[in-house]
Order: sequence, then C-alpha cells, then structure tokens
Amino acid sequence: MNHREEVKVTLTRDLGLFDITMIGVGGMIGAGIFVLTGIAAGEAGPALMLAFLLNGLITLFTAASYAELGSAFPGAGGGYPWVREGLSPFFGFLVGWMDWFAHSVACSLYALGFGSFSARLLRMAQVPFFGLPEEQASVVLAVVAAALFTYINYRGASETGKVGNIVTMAKVLILGVLAVFGLRALFLRPDWTSEFVPFFPNGFHGVLIAMGLTSIAFQGYEIIAQSGEEVVDPDRNIPRAMFGAIGIVVAIYLLIAFVLLGAVEPPDGSPSWQFLGLYQEQAVVEAAEKLMPYGSLLLLLGGLMSTLSALNATIYSSSRVSFAMGRNRDLPGFFGQVHPVRHTPHWAIFFSGGLVILMAVLLPIRDVASSASIMFLLVFMMVNATVIVLRKKRPDVRRPFRVPLLPLFPLLGIFSQIFLSTYLFNLSPIAWYASLAWIGLGVLFYFTYARRMEALPEPVRIIHEEIVAVTQYSVLIPVSDVNTARLLGILGAAIAKDRGGELFALHVVRVPAQLGISDGRFFLKQGKPILEAVIEEAKRYDVPVHTMIRLGRHPATAIIDTAYERGTDLMILAWPGYTTHPSAAFGSVIDLVAKNPPCDLAVVRFRRREPPRRILIPTAGGPHAALAIDLAIAQARQYREESGEESIITLFYVLPEDATPTQEARVCRILEEQSRHYDYPLVCKVARASSVVEGILQEAEDHNLVMVGASAERLFEQRLFGSIPEKVARECPKTVIMIKRYWPLKSRLGRLLAWWQGEG
Repeated sequence: MNHREEVKVTLTRDLGLFDITMIGVGGMIGAGIFVLTGIAAGEAGPALMLAFLLNGLITLFTAASYAELGSAFPGAGGGYPWVREGLSPFFGFLVGWMDWFAHSVACSLYALGFGSFSARLLRMAQVPFFGLPEEQASVVLAVVAAALFTYINYRGASETGKVGNIVTMAKVLILGVLAVFGLRALFLRPDWTSEFVPFFPNGFHGVLIAMGLTSIAFQGYEIIAQSGEEVVDPDRNIPRAMFGAIGIVVAIYLLIAFVLLGAVEPPDGSPSWQFLGLYQEQAVVEAAEKLMPYGSLLLLLGGLMSTLSALNATIYSSSRVSFAMGRNRDLPGFFGQVHPVRHTPHWAIFFSGGLVILMAVLLPIRDVASSASIMFLLVFMMVNATVIVLRKKRPDVRRPFRVPLLPLFPLLGIFSQIFLSTYLFNLSPIAWYASLAWIGLGVLFYFTYARRMEALPEPVRIIHEEIVAVTQYSVLIPVSDVNTARLLGILGAAIAKDRGGELFALHVVRVPAQLGISDGRFFLKQGKPILEAVIEEAKRYDVPVHTMIRLGRHPATAIIDTAYERGTDLMILAWPGYTTHPSAAFGSVIDLVAKNPPCDLAVVRFRRREPPRRILIPTAGGPHAALAIDLAIAQARQYREESGEESIITLFYVLPEDATPTQEARVCRILEEQSRHYDYPLVCKVARASSVVEGILQEAEDHNLVMVGASAERLFEQRLFGSIPEKVARECPKTVIMIKRYWPLKSRLGRLLAWWQGEG
C-alpha cells in the first residue's frame, strides 16, 4: 500500500463577527478618548463634536479601502504588503517603516497616558513616588509600563479574544456611566446651551487642528483587516465589522464630547472647553469628578485599563510590522527571527519596545500624539492610493467587497489626509521634524541596505500539502510529541485496521498573538518528526495514514474543527494524568473537546506499554460501554493477527459487599446476555467490593488494559466521563481508556449551552 507522507497545512478560523467587531472597537476606543479629548477641546472648543464627526467620515473613506484589500488579500497582513505589491517595493518599504514608527509612537502616547493617570492616582492616595514631582513620576511610570509590556509580549502572553472583549466592554461601560451622569447634569442645568456658543471660538483652524490631533483615536479599525486569516466568513464579516466598529466609536465619541462640553460647569465661570483644555490629558478625569460620585477614581481606572490594553496591543502590532519587514528582508534578518521556545518575534519586540521608550522620554505628550497622527495619516494615504492602483493592476483578483464610486472615495481620503497631516505643523512643528527625520532615515536605509537585499534570490520555503480521500471509517489522533504519537499511532492504527479505515494524525501549532496565523508555518519543522512517528506505526499495520499540521490560536478549537471537517468517526486523545489548569479536570484541551465531543471519543491514560492480552471492561450497560466493547474487540483481533494469541476480554461488574446471591445471579445473566451480541468470546465476571472504584482497581491488577465507558450522567452534569471512570484513570497503575459515544442531540445542546455561558 502506498503511504503518502506529505503534510497538509491548514489554518483555524475562530473569530466571529462579534469578536472581530470588538477587536476594532477596542483598537479605536483606546487611550485616545481618555488622553486627547481635553487637548482637542482646547483647540476646537464646542466644535470638537464636528471634528469627531468629520474624522469619522474621513475614516470611512480609508476603511472602505482596507475592507476591499482585506477581503481580496486576507492573508497579506495589512498596508505594508499591499503597498509593496500595488505601488513598488520602495513605497512598500516606506509604508512599513512609517507604520512601525506610527505604532511605536502611538504606544509611547499610551504609555505616557498610563504614567499620567498612575501618578494622579498615587497623588490621590497620598503615596509619594521616590520624592519625584508628578510630571517626572508620570514619565518614569510610562517607561516602566512600556518595558513591562515589552517583556510580556516577548513571553508570548497577550489578551485572548474573550479577555479582549471583556476589556473593551468594560471601557464602553465606564464611558456609558459617565455619559448617563453627564446627561443628568446637563438637563438639570437650564443654561447648558450657552456652552456651545460660540461654536467656533478658534475658527475652523481649531477644528482642523483637533481633527489632525485626534485622528489617532480612530486608528485601530485596520486591525480587523490584518486579522483576516482568523475570521470566520471573512468576505462578509470583515467589511461589516469594520464599518460597524467605526459607527459604534463615532457615536460614543460624539456622546462623550456633547456631555463634557454641555454638563461641566467650571468654578471660575469660564467656558467648559477652556476648562477641558486647561487640564489636557487629565481633562476627562477632572470632568468626571464634577459629574458623578467617585468620578475621578472610576475614570482613572478606565483610563488605566484603556492605556494598558492599548499599550499591550500596540507593542504587539508594531513588532508584527517590523517582523514582517524582517521576513521580507526590508530590515535585517534578525527582525524576522522567532524565539525557539517562546515562539515570538523577540528581536522585533525588543527593538519596538526600545523605540517606544525613547519617544516617551524625548517628547511631550502633545508632540507624541501629533507624530503618531502624522505617520498614520501618511500610511492611510498610501493605502488609499494602493486600492486604486491594484483595482487596475490586478483585475483578476476576487473582491468580495469593492469600494463604491472608485476612485472618488479613496481620492477624498488622500486629499483630506494630506491636508490634515500638513496642517498639524501649526500645532507641533517638532512632531513634523521628528517624522521627517524618521522618513529620511528610512529612505537612506532602503537605498543602502533594503534595495540591495531585494536583488538577492528569494529563499525557498517549501510547505508540503496533500489532498486526501477519506475512507469509510476515520480515526483522528491529535499528537503533540513523539512519544505520545507512537503510542496513539499503535492504538489508532489497530482500530482503523479492524474497521477498514484510515488513521488521520493532527499536530496543532499554537501560534501566539504576537505572530500572524500564517507565520506559524515557521514551526513546521517541529511538527514533522511527530507526524513521522505516527506514519511509522501505521505502516506496521498497513493502514492508510494522512497527516495535517494546523495553525491556530486555540488547540481545542483546531481539533474540533478538524473532526467536523473530515467527518471523523473516532478521536483518541492522550492524557498525561495531571493538568496544569486548576479549573480543568484533564487540561484545557481535553476538557473542551470531551464536554461536547464532535464524534466518538477515547481518552487514554498511558502507563507501561503492555500487549493487550487481558482487557478489562467494567460495565453497567449503556451506549458508552457498548462502544468500549467494540473498541476492545478491534484491538484483540489485531493482536491475534500479529501474535497468533487470543486476547481475553472480561466484562466486569462490581456488587456491594452485602449483595444477595439473587442479585449476583441476575447481574450474571445480564452480562451473559450482553456478551452474546458480539462475535468475539467475552468472559463475564462479577465481584464484591466496598466501592465500585476499589473493585475495578483490584481486578485491574490481573489485566494489561482497562477500557471503561463514561458512566451515566444527567444532561447538564459537569463531569466529563462520570466520577467512576475519572477516578479509575487517575488511580489505576495500568493503561486506562475512557470511552464516550457521540450523541448528536446532546452535543448540539451542549455547544448551545457553552455558547450561552460564553465558553464557545
């Protein structure tokens, strides 16, 4: 038989519309609304609301470009590769170079915001910070926060989708509470309309300054397009999530601006916009103090939460840009290296963290915000140009979403972004000087290094794939190391051989959030020896074997998706006998799979490897026990073919010590009746013991293998296999296989319940 040894590589998509929308909302409602509202109000006055509205409109132009490019090239990863293909390698490099700087400077803004809020909180608690003035303490705290999150990203820890959703909703809730108290104060104030007159105290000049300054508060929606590889149904969900997120954010910004401008009454009788401008990055905190009980404390906590969340996400984003440039040889090769243990782009993270700290120390917060806004506006301008060029250059590419009225919307985006970025010179000349210095350094670096590297031959990265035909019966074995792969390969191949089926080995590469999903391909070498161990065992049984390496964030989701996609009949998982997760019975992966299995399931606690000469099946009847008998017979038949010996399979029942002879005779008749349904000789045995578990453990001493079906449980009981099988698996010195038959109705109800509880 021909055993093909190629490896199929696939990705796991596990972000739904709600998840990806929350990622976009969380990316935009970061530190911007907390840190920049006061500064922008001081420039625009009540027309801050108009600045937010116009910024939202301009954002829609660029979002449409991102939606088209993201749906047409979902695996590309964002503006850098799009511009590289659409315009030229030089402009692609320049966009990547500016995008790296923009994210790093934005991260500096969030770090400074965190430092300012932290220093304010320490002052409120009357805790001295090494005797430093509040302004210096805020910078030191900003540096500490940036260094800490650089290290966290290096370690590979990051917000999961669920945690990110919770943080985002908490930020929205805090702003919602502020809005409710603000509206109450506003309607109790008869002269609130006077705060909006004059509407343009600094003319339209102030509106333009505020628009340029706060444009960074609308940055974040592009993360949706960059996550295209992880999104379920990206054709529909990416555009819907992008425009939905922008709509939510614009509504929140307008509401907060309206409340702060109309409800706050400064003690000196000055206009509210001057009061907000006076307190700069802490204006929202000061306003909350006047509008609601414990307002400053609540908003400080919200600001800290927002800045920390944004800090973490932006270090991760900036390192991904420099990592991609390192892989494409636009930056030195070490930027594209992945840590062999952490699986994170460690050099890209460290250099990005260093850039964040440098900008936080060198520039005031107003100049940092202006620098980030300038760079993002220039990057978005080039993405808008790219969508026009690629529509003509690559008409063959399928575009599930198309920018309407092309080239009108992208051109409106380009002109508005050029205008706003240049207008920011009026607010912060030093921000433009810093931006031009970075761009000039990038141009010099490109012509002295990157262009020379582009001329070298492209390194070959081969990924083996195969198209497989599924036989009538398929056994899926997820494998994570060579030793487990061999043991599961032996067990799975024996069952597949008996059923005339195939063995399908799956290795899941967990890709940390610091890398794109497709970057997990760099770890393929680690998975191939594991799959080769399965292939070797399958050859001994002359069983068709197919292999897959799947890339994903969550191994359990990848395993379940594979089982459904392939129509798996039996899945076999290995359990080491312990778990590092205190809330999980068998570990996070097995718990999630076993709770609502997508097919028949066997979980094995391997002990010393012994031939299955004597197999013990504790049984009380039921579908799980019947499946255990079927699988035991399959192993016995294959053992007979290999060795010529007959395995002894014992159906075993434990009675209480005080059971009567009548009860024992009745159980014996039931076991004998059960054994007559099989074409393999089965031994029936009844024993007395103080407990069922104790009786099974005593009998197991004379056997090589114990196979126990899940005990009967109620539909919503939390135990995965029942108390008896789980205790036997933990305490028995012999290999134990716990069996659970697939029940379609219960599995669907269980998945529905998990979704309702927020577990799915």
